[in-house]
Amino acid sequence: MIALLPSSFSASAQEIKATAKLDSNSIRIGQQVKLILSIQYKVDNGKQIKINWPEIADTIRKEIEIVSQSKIDTLIPDKNNPYVFVQSKTLNITSFDSGYWTIPPFKFKINDDTAGVFTDPLLLAVSSFVVDTTLAIKDIKPPYDEKYSWLDWLKDNMYVVYGTLVAILVVLIIIYLVRYFRKVKPPMVVVEVKKIPAHIIAFEKLDKLKNEKLWQEGKLKIYHIMLTEIIREYIENRFKIQALEQTTDEILYGFRNVAIDEESRKKLKQILILADLVKFAKEQPLPNENEMSLNSAYDFINGTKKDDESPTSSSPPQKGGGNG
Repeated sequence: MIALLPSSFSASAQEIKATAKLDSNSIRIGQQVKLILSIQYKVDNGKQIKINWPEIADTIRKEIEIVSQSKIDTLIPDKNNPYVFVQSKTLNITSFDSGYWTIPPFKFKINDDTAGVFTDPLLLAVSSFVVDTTLAIKDIKPPYDEKYSWLDWLKDNMYVVYGTLVAILVVLIIIYLVRYFRKVKPPMVVVEVKKIPAHIIAFEKLDKLKNEKLWQEGKLKIYHIMLTEIIREYIENRFKIQALEQTTDEILYGFRNVAIDEESRKKLKQILILADLVKFAKEQPLPNENEMSLNSAYDFINGTKKDDESPTSSSPPQKGGGNG
């Protein structure tokens, strides 16, 4: 339908076209159908056009109900003609009364024009369900068998479940407390573990090193490294000096305030300095020097062990004797 604005609207009358369209002209009772309303207009010379849409309630007429309606959408249908616009809106309608029902025209007001532009009326046919009277009356669909599991029961009875769990927990706590306080605790038995003196550990390792005969096999570096590690470990256990992590100078400096005899200081210095020369300067000590370091280790430990510790069965080898 094409409607022309009256001359009072614009000297150069503009073409306005309002349209109403159903996507189906017939439905059954309760079915839905789309009713599409649209209005097309053209804007020339930058003039503004205001489209006032009809007010749409929840019914078009008492036999036709509006289920839902979309927002107004504006678009340009032809990109080659950017001055032509189309506004549209979709209504979902239904009817629960059978018959032929007329959808009256919808009025669009343009600017302040009271005459408006109208859509064409439409006809909607609503048919009822055909009932075969020769058949027995029954449900359209059988009753739906809803599954009900124990999880569903738990969800429906959460307060009962929580209450039962709390009651069980309280009973268990009471039983535990009663048994706990009735129980006679046996006396605590303290087992004293006798600590092996530091010098005993050191002598055992020195004996093992002596029996391995490393320097006699030409393994001088390994021999002196193991010897100094035994001495350093003994110093840590005996004097609580972190000798394993310190250099020779740091160890000797740390002994400045330790009460040991001067002979023990000299023997410790001889062991550590000779080992450094072998490890870092590739020194090749004489056999008697290698034996002297081992003898000095025995002497240093014997001369510095705690006074309250009994003498060990291990003893340093005779100086200058044997093959160590």
